[in-house]
Amino acid sequence: MRLRFTLEAATGSELELPRQYNSLVQGFVYRHLDGWLAEFLHDRGVPDPESEARRMRLFTFSRLLPAVAEGSRWHFRGERIVFTGPAELVVASPMEPFLRSLAERVVLSGGLLLGDQEVRLLSVAVEPLPEYTSPVRVHALSPITVYRTLQDAQGRRKTYYFSPFEDEFEAMLVSNLQRKLRAWRALQGVLGIQEERDRGEETEGRIRRLRVSRRDEHIVRYKGTVVKAWTGVYELKLPPGLFQMAFDTGLGAKNSQGFGCIGLWEPGPRGEARQAEQRLKG
Repeated sequence: MRLRFTLEAATGSELELPRQYNSLVQGFVYRHLDGWLAEFLHDRGVPDPESEARRMRLFTFSRLLPAVAEGSRWHFRGERIVFTGPAELVVASPMEPFLRSLAERVVLSGGLLLGDQEVRLLSVAVEPLPEYTSPVRVHALSPITVYRTLQDAQGRRKTYYFSPFEDEFEAMLVSNLQRKLRAWRALQGVLGIQEERDRGEETEGRIRRLRVSRRDEHIVRYKGTVVKAWTGVYELKLPPGLFQMAFDTGLGAKNSQGFGCIGLWEPGPRGEARQAEQRLKG
C-alpha cells in the first residue's frame, strides 16, 4: 500500500530545495510518525529471522515528482532544484500502522516543512497494491541501488555499487526481496496477523532491465555518503510475496533513505514523457 501526497510551496509558486534532498524527505517522514513508531523504525528496525544483524525499515519513498496533471515542471537553479507548481511524493510500506500514522499526522499538522521550505498539503491519496500479474513492467520513482562492502589488500573497507548491466544486480535484488519478505512475515507473526500465503512465495524470481541506459545512472549524496543508483524501466517476474515486497518496500538497498521506490510503467508516449520528467539528476 502507498500514500501519494501532493504538496506545493506555502508562499509563491516555486518549491525550492537542495539538489540532494533525500535526507530532508526522510526527516519529513520520521517527524510525522507517532514517536514510538519513529523510534522503533529509526533505531531498531525489523530483523531478518536468519540474520539478527540485518535490520529493515520496510518503507520507501519516491523522489519529488512534478504533478503532471497540474502542468508542473522542474529545473535546476545552481545547487537547488525548483518545482514550479505542485509536486507529488509517494511513500510505500506493507505496514498499515506506519501509513495511517503518517497520513494522520501530516493532515493534522499545523505547518509542514521540507528542510527550511514551508509547504502546503493539497491532497493525500491511498493507493492499494497493484493487482498481481507476472510479468509486470515498472519504472523507478527513486533510483535503485545495489552494493556490496569489500575489503582491499590492506584491509580497508570499500563499497562496490553494481549496475543493471552486471548479473549480480538482478541476483542481489531478488535475494534482498526474499530477506524483506522473511522479516515482514516474522513481524506479522509477532503481531498475530494471519494471512493466506501462496506456496513458493519466497522462491526465485527475475528482475530484468528493459529500458536502462547510462543516462539513468545517478550519483546521490546522502549525508556525506556518495551512493550510485539507477532509474529506468524493468520487467519483474516474481511470485506474489516478492511482488508485494517490490512495491511496498522498494527494490534494492537503502529504501528508507529514498531509494528503490517503483511504479507501474505505462508504455507509449505518456510513459516516455513521465520517465523523462522523473530523470532528476542529483
